Amino acid sequence: MGADFRFNRAVRTLPRYLSVLLLLILVTLAAAPTPQTAAEAVYPRSMAALGDSLSQANNACCRPGDQPAQSWSTGDGPGDGVASHYERLLQLGPAIRGNNANHSVSGAKASDLPRQAAAAAGHRPEYVTVLMGANDLCTSSLETMTPVEDFRASVTQALEILDRTEPRPRVFVSSIPSLYQLWHVLREDPAAQSAWSASGACQSMLAVSASEEARQEVVRRQEAFNAALAQSCAQYTSCRHDGGALYAHVPSPEDMSILDYFHPSLRGQSTLADITWTEAWEAR
Repeated sequence: MGADFRFNRAVRTLPRYLSVLLLLILVTLAAAPTPQTAAEAVYPRSMAALGDSLSQANNACCRPGDQPAQSWSTGDGPGDGVASHYERLLQLGPAIRGNNANHSVSGAKASDLPRQAAAAAGHRPEYVTVLMGANDLCTSSLETMTPVEDFRASVTQALEILDRTEPRPRVFVSSIPSLYQLWHVLREDPAAQSAWSASGACQSMLAVSASEEARQEVVRRQEAFNAALAQSCAQYTSCRHDGGALYAHVPSPEDMSILDYFHPSLRGQSTLADITWTEAWEAR
């Protein structure tokens, strides 16, 4: 009789214990951190751009000046057709939304790169793009171009700063687009010739008076700069170089801004984004 009573009581109270147990399980699951999705685990949640006017999208469209919303790297301009790295990453992992800092500065040279890297490191970006060197080539004369070893030292110093950042960011380093190809494509365009003369843009390459020998000297210096970029990047496991893809690209006239025939247009920024994205994220 006593055993039957205890058994019946246990049967009656069992649902109550199961309910409490289930509640405890649910509370524990709710308090546990939500695991990252595959995209969140693979793709960065923040990024930064380092460089010069190419990453500032200077003169890209419609008005003179910097237009960073149209940048191939961190741009977020709606409907501009650029499809920047930031916009592509946003489609792959929404955690990056709003975390697209652009530390590039129009007119910057390689000597400015360590300061840009330090500024970016302060925000701890998980992905950094680097496109620098055109202004080290585009000077008033061959003699005033940046020496190769000075260029290399600045690039290496900047990459070292990024490599010491915690967490260590993924870094993409682009080659410098070909100045000679730019000149060659537009050399017979009267509007381009007029714009180059009026603005004094990149006289070491684009000056009407520059000889072929002088232009080839710029080419040799640019190839040395691009080699330095690749070699410096290769020292760091978190750094990826474009393998010279951007340098090898031959621009079309439509890739160049009609404001100065020197900086990329919106289409040119889109082309930059396409080429560099492939090398940064797809060419594995």
